Amino acid sequence: MTRIPTKAEILDWISANPTLTNKRDIAKAFGIKGAARIDLKRLLRELEDEGHLEKRRKTYRDPDRLPPVSVLQIKAPDGNGDLFAQPLEWHGEGVEPAVLVIPRASDPALGEGDRILARLTVVHEDDYNYEARLIRRIGTNPLKVMGVYRKGSEGGRIVPIDKGHNKEWTVPEDATGGAKDGELVEAELSGRKDRLGLPHARILNRLGDPSSPKAVSLIAIHQHGIPDEFADETIAEADAMKPIGMEGREDMRDLPLVTIDPSDARDHDDACYAHADEDPKNAGGHVIWVAIADVAAYVRPGTALDREARNRGNSTYFPDRVVPMLPDRLSGDLCSLHEGVPRACIAVRMQIDAFGQKIGHRFHRAMMRSGASLHYAEVQEAIDGTPNERTAPLLDPLLKPLFAAYRALADARDKRQPLDLELPERRIELAEDGTVTSVNFRERLDAHRLIEEFMVLANVCAAETLIAKRSPLLFRVHEEPAQEKLDALRETAAASGYTLAKGQVLQTRHLNNLLNQAAGSDDAELINMATLRSMTQAYYSPENFGHFGLALPRYAHFTSPIRRYSDLIVHRALISAHGWGKDGLDGDQIDRLEQTATHISDTERRSMMAERDTTDRYLAAYLSERVGSEFGGRISGIARFGVFVRMDETGADGLIPIRTLGNEYFHFDREAGTLMGADSGVVISIGQRVTVRLAQAAPMTGGLELELLNLEDSPLPRRQSPAGRSPQRKAVKARRKADKVKRKVARKRK
Repeated sequence: MTRIPTKAEILDWISANPTLTNKRDIAKAFGIKGAARIDLKRLLRELEDEGHLEKRRKTYRDPDRLPPVSVLQIKAPDGNGDLFAQPLEWHGEGVEPAVLVIPRASDPALGEGDRILARLTVVHEDDYNYEARLIRRIGTNPLKVMGVYRKGSEGGRIVPIDKGHNKEWTVPEDATGGAKDGELVEAELSGRKDRLGLPHARILNRLGDPSSPKAVSLIAIHQHGIPDEFADETIAEADAMKPIGMEGREDMRDLPLVTIDPSDARDHDDACYAHADEDPKNAGGHVIWVAIADVAAYVRPGTALDREARNRGNSTYFPDRVVPMLPDRLSGDLCSLHEGVPRACIAVRMQIDAFGQKIGHRFHRAMMRSGASLHYAEVQEAIDGTPNERTAPLLDPLLKPLFAAYRALADARDKRQPLDLELPERRIELAEDGTVTSVNFRERLDAHRLIEEFMVLANVCAAETLIAKRSPLLFRVHEEPAQEKLDALRETAAASGYTLAKGQVLQTRHLNNLLNQAAGSDDAELINMATLRSMTQAYYSPENFGHFGLALPRYAHFTSPIRRYSDLIVHRALISAHGWGKDGLDGDQIDRLEQTATHISDTERRSMMAERDTTDRYLAAYLSERVGSEFGGRISGIARFGVFVRMDETGADGLIPIRTLGNEYFHFDREAGTLMGADSGVVISIGQRVTVRLAQAAPMTGGLELELLNLEDSPLPRRQSPAGRSPQRKAVKARRKADKVKRKVARKRK
């Protein structure tokens, strides 16, 4: 007798085989023949009457199950960075199922609004019912734009605020969102165009007066998609936090640790202490303590705080505000090592010999109490002989031992020779209303270098410990420069009369030798900038590829878990490796380390771009009152469309459009990185001294347009008369051709 399948078995078959769902296919699958087909037909009709199946022509499907191949629409990433999708083929009467998209490494990036065709697998998880694998993308994510809204007779238009972007967007009357003329707005493109070919946009958010100084960083925040508001759930978790107690911790509250930070620091996540090593086997050696706020004790895996911290990846710093990785209850309070307040920490005790070489280290999970919150300038003044009331009592017992240990580390650093770039850092001073009052360059003190060396050593210890304990972690990776970038650096150096070693494995000492050749000369900044441009971008990875710039084989970020998610991962890895508690790395985090590394490398670059754009806009606003003034500078870049100049006074970068370079045509040589005048033969190249006039400053975009007055203290040659032009042009062309042949021959000889 033929066995008739149960209703559940039929439903499972239909769900798993969406292309084989007519009655004949079902009968064949279950081996049903002859009169048994009548019973199958009855079961299918009952399932249809009960609402489990719906008949489409001669096939059946389960309306309360999604077909294995479905069309989905991607939602915004959740707090974990996971992509969920809305099923567009859901016909059931119950709750719409949740679908998690599982991307493969080869899949294209998906964004909110994308429509995809995906293969589904039924799962039984707490927060989703299906897992989806991409087959192909069939939709697009609407492009978002930001600009100034200009009202018109029927709707209006959006004028872009991005440098180098001149396309406008039309806003229909029913898509203005109530925006007023002149307001800064965020909009999305609809895909339609008007009769003039301008794309249509719909206004999503109104962001206020774009000319307000306080809107400068707000523009960058929205433009780069930096999350700047915490969800209620995240704030509630942070507000409910209580200070961590002593349980499971060593008591280091009597250790005289101090914090040393900028005078305007809003948080204090590291403290240090040093003293002479009492071990007779280490004569002249030092013991250095570095204690870091124990953020992992408060931000546990799987919580709203953790999801938000991972999503942000890092804090973002602007001249007028900080977009923190963690709410202020943590970053400014419970995880900040305030003076005189007990705080949970993870500390590392490091032993170095008299020559600054590390001979041992050990990590501790502890409770500490900062003895003083100091800033760099007052610490430096104390060491230089002018202590104030706060630093005078600390000079002999604390500050001098700190600097003695630092000098030993500096000696070891000189032998190791990490890349020693000297690039001045700009400091933009703002008034209370947000206007720029001054632009200065930050002074580099030994007090800064002391903290940097202590933190580098602590980061090395974290990497070495986790490698020794075979624990997963995130490394800070900086790979050596690509060959083509080194070739470009050699050409720049040669043009300035310097040499970079060739024909051997590149080491940082070779680059330092080049920097030392140029030190103190007019070319110093040029060579430093060219060297920086030759470097690769540092990133995070669960695989260790070393840190070229620091000349270190093993390096991980451990010292700033308040503002970097990478450091929080390393803290959790140390907790797990030492068996300090249940708040270490769990299996899910370990499985996602590669994803996390990619994500936080991206958020770091996003923050850098936003901070740079904000600085450009502040500088343009500051210089807008000096249009027509003359400035000295140096050519920092050459492009087909013009010349980039870095101005001495502020460090701001401006563009000399090629259309303004005299009255002759300029040939662009990409390989040489030069512009050559067709009539005069004058060559414009990177590194040359110039005098420029500020022709235009656009605070909205951060753009500066310059006019070239003098090149290497001489004005550009005037264009020759038509009668005398031809021989000169022939000479210039002949010279360009000869130079090209020389470069080809040189490349072949290599």
